[in-house]
Amino acid sequence: MNATEPRRRWWPRSVRARAALAAAVTAAVILTGIGWWVHREVYRQSTQIAEEQARKHLLALVDQLNDGVVPVRRSAVPYEVVATGRRSAVAAGGGMDDFASGTRHVLPTPSGPYAPTDDTASWSYTVRPLRIPVRRDYDPGSGFDLAGGTYPVLYADVRAAELSSDKAAALGVSADATLRAYVVVLPDTAEAITRTTDGLLLRAGLIGLVLIAAAAYFTVRIALRPVEAIRVLTASVTPNDPRERVTVPATGHEISALATTINATLQRLDTAAAQQRRFVADAAHELRSPLTTLLTSLEVALAYPERTDWPAAATTAARQTRRLQALAEDLLLLARLDTRTPTTDLDPVDLTALASRLAEQYPLAERPLTLTCDSTAPACVRGNPDEYERLLRNLVDNAVRHATHRVQITVRDEADRVVLTVHDDGPGIPTEHTERVFERFVRLDDARSRDHGGTGLGLAIARDLAHRHHGTLTLTPRTLGACFELRLPRSPTPTEK
Repeated sequence: MNATEPRRRWWPRSVRARAALAAAVTAAVILTGIGWWVHREVYRQSTQIAEEQARKHLLALVDQLNDGVVPVRRSAVPYEVVATGRRSAVAAGGGMDDFASGTRHVLPTPSGPYAPTDDTASWSYTVRPLRIPVRRDYDPGSGFDLAGGTYPVLYADVRAAELSSDKAAALGVSADATLRAYVVVLPDTAEAITRTTDGLLLRAGLIGLVLIAAAAYFTVRIALRPVEAIRVLTASVTPNDPRERVTVPATGHEISALATTINATLQRLDTAAAQQRRFVADAAHELRSPLTTLLTSLEVALAYPERTDWPAAATTAARQTRRLQALAEDLLLLARLDTRTPTTDLDPVDLTALASRLAEQYPLAERPLTLTCDSTAPACVRGNPDEYERLLRNLVDNAVRHATHRVQITVRDEADRVVLTVHDDGPGIPTEHTERVFERFVRLDDARSRDHGGTGLGLAIARDLAHRHHGTLTLTPRTLGACFELRLPRSPTPTEK
């Protein structure tokens, strides 16, 4: 077999065929159980009916013996009447007479003393299995072959002493003899009824299985028509035109939920594709600006080398190169954040200590600003220390670029949360842009433009880092400047454990 050829399996690939096969198998198991129960019940009921007929026949035989009447040979059930002190049977019929009646009886005579019953009690009989012996003088002809088989046998005893002498003589027994009437319960009727019932059940079961499988097949086929329509419409969705949506059935069943989910997924993909296209366009635009400045500066310097201020040209080239490097690093970090799951590094981090160290070490030589951290109490969270430092530095960078005189960092505990705020006294952000500032490469008005050295990705990176640590980053309203609020799950300090 070719290694690339798919393996053939007996299980069908079609959902319709699988449903039909599963329904047929399930129905077969259920029908088999029902058929077995019906078989047992029919056989039991038929056996009880045969035994009841034998009991009635035994009662008639006992009545005939008590009346001194020898039963006739003609009988629907096999019977034999034997007596002590007599070699041959008193009477036999129903197949037991196929044995040579002139020789000796087939079934045994009573042994032991006769046990009379209470006169007030009704007559009684005994049931036990007996084996019919195989004898040379037996010729069943075309009837049921009794010889060699073991059958349930009903029998009852009659004492000749309780009969008159005339009745005993009519029966051909002595006055002290004990007569025993046997009736054999044959299984052929019960077995025949059971076989007939089994045949009917088998045919009905096979027809039922075919009908059940066909009903399941066509039912699933009809039920899957909306799914096929969804598949066709979904297949028509292309990257160039991702706005196609599937039709939601009005039935309200699971397929409607599937269609709704697919539409929501297509909408998310459409939004993600639009964001990606916008991101690529914005990234290209942001890269073009420093590249154009760098290229223009170098081309002018090369065109007029004798009149070029080479230290200034090198300074401009270095500044634009650093800007390109920062932008490339931010883009790579965003790409990593988009593909990584929430952080699993659970190192304890003191945000107060981190914010204080950042405020002390942050370079402010270029502008006369004041950067302070007003908190001293420990505020512990869990996560990656490097990512927390990047988050805080991005917030501080943004505040420093737009502050007029002062940037203030505050850290406090609120129940099970640690709240860190970075507040600057700059021009602030309009209320309608409180969420747009966290989008990538979003340009606001000139008052908070990115021409001061930012890449336009700092706040987007900060919010992604906050979400990775199960926190939130929002812009809270202030009358002066902008205030960014970071909320993170609080971790117990070592003294609280």
